[in-house]
Amino acid sequence: MDMIQQPASALDFRTTPENYKHWSISIEGPVARLIMAIDEDSPSAAGYELKLNSYDIGVDIELYDAVQRLRFEHPEVRVVVITSGIEGMFCAGANIRMLGLSSHSHKVNFCKFTNETRNSIEDASNFSRQTYISALNGTAAGGGYELALATEYLMLIDDGNAAVSLPEVPLLAVLPGTGGLTRIVDKRKVRRDLADVFCTVEEGMKGKRAVDWRLIDEMVPRSKFDARVTEKATELAVESDRPKGENGIRLERIERVEEDDVIRYPHVLVSLDRTARTATMEIQAPASDAPVDVVALKEEGAKFWPLAVIREIDDALLHLRFNEPTLGTLIIKTSGDGSRIAAYDDLLVANQDNWLVREILLYMQRTYKRLDVTSRTTFAFVEPGSCFVGMLADLLFAVDRSYMLDGQMDDRPAPEICLSELSFGALRMPNGLTRLETRFLGESDSLKNAHALVGQQLDAQAALDAGLITYAPDDIDWEDEIRLLLEERASFSPDALTGMEANLRFAGPETLETKIFGRLSAWQNWIFQRPNAAGESGALKLYGTGRRAVYERGRV
Repeated sequence: MDMIQQPASALDFRTTPENYKHWSISIEGPVARLIMAIDEDSPSAAGYELKLNSYDIGVDIELYDAVQRLRFEHPEVRVVVITSGIEGMFCAGANIRMLGLSSHSHKVNFCKFTNETRNSIEDASNFSRQTYISALNGTAAGGGYELALATEYLMLIDDGNAAVSLPEVPLLAVLPGTGGLTRIVDKRKVRRDLADVFCTVEEGMKGKRAVDWRLIDEMVPRSKFDARVTEKATELAVESDRPKGENGIRLERIERVEEDDVIRYPHVLVSLDRTARTATMEIQAPASDAPVDVVALKEEGAKFWPLAVIREIDDALLHLRFNEPTLGTLIIKTSGDGSRIAAYDDLLVANQDNWLVREILLYMQRTYKRLDVTSRTTFAFVEPGSCFVGMLADLLFAVDRSYMLDGQMDDRPAPEICLSELSFGALRMPNGLTRLETRFLGESDSLKNAHALVGQQLDAQAALDAGLITYAPDDIDWEDEIRLLLEERASFSPDALTGMEANLRFAGPETLETKIFGRLSAWQNWIFQRPNAAGESGALKLYGTGRRAVYERGRV
């Protein structure tokens, strides 16, 4: 078999509903239907067909876009029903032939992005009050059932055939890759012994047993299915605080210009150094003052600087993840007028109860989480002209290390940083804590002292004393320190660094998200490489051929 490294051209995560090939959205009052009818002849790469509503990265790019648009463009939508446009089949999960042919890195990044998209669905239900439910009008297998598990209520059609299943262990010698194991026991509270049975039965469960085991919430006869789905969606819509009579804002296509070693956005510049294996992301402060109130904010729409810049950061992180895998170190810098950022921060902090401000802050939180789970070293360099202020200051606590110049290099003022209230509640990590709570775990006084510094301009020594940065070299040592840092990092094993960084980043409590990214992703990453799954006689390679997999029986 030929190996699919990734799609022939670089993956582009920018799309619009007019360009969807696999999903459609219909809206009636407070209820939206997100309908999956996957075009089997439109895979992201050659070599497989997307039969039985199975999906690949292209399908999930569209789903991610749809979830974002429903939140920002449709404030009137209170309930989203995910269902299938193909009779008798909700979703067969990730395309098995695609998994069998894909490179290891593509499989892992695909699963990570799919996990993040499922988490964004739960985020919408829990915090945007835009509740997702599943209308399973056919069988939901593997990743298809995992998609349903990300919703808050599961309704399965009773047609004699439809079932839910997680057949990866008995069928493919891998694990459910997008949170299924974690969600059935942690979220749906399925008993461990029953979950063990369920995950080792290829055909899955249906009927009364599926309801009794809490694998689904409701089994509905075919004749009553559509009416019952509408009834349940209407019932849940009443509980939402989404606004009535408000217009949303359109998420215009992100502008991006790519050159050989540079990716340019309106507010973000990404420079690629393939020799040093680094990518430098420079985030630019707004060029204009913050709007005076939420009404003026809404008039700016997607051009409102905090929303515009976070969309660009999000796109850049995804672009680097899939299209530049050998650039193992991400350096974050900022530039511009920090006082303008402070004004934007004040506007966001003062209006957190507004639906649109809430969505912007939640999007910021999700994007910073994407940085938290990125599989590359992250550094922040605070230099003259930097503006690590407010929402951008939180990036200093997201990276693995931060370096801030102590003093001046030229005639520009020495750099300063400035905290805002956003770092003390609105922007949380996958572990449920803010980055400063995680940084100062067990140091309540340090956290309290940091909070007392909100709004103050802090030079390098003050930031170092407060524990807000890692090092503060002076102008004499700066260049040598940074050079040696980058050379040393590039000399280490990328695999060892990925494991080390992921272990160190998430101190504190374990949550559904940290389990999925820390525990499940780590195991899946390893299992995907094992001969029992990926070898020439492995289950992924032989699936559909009529031949049985040959397993190496030693437990490792």
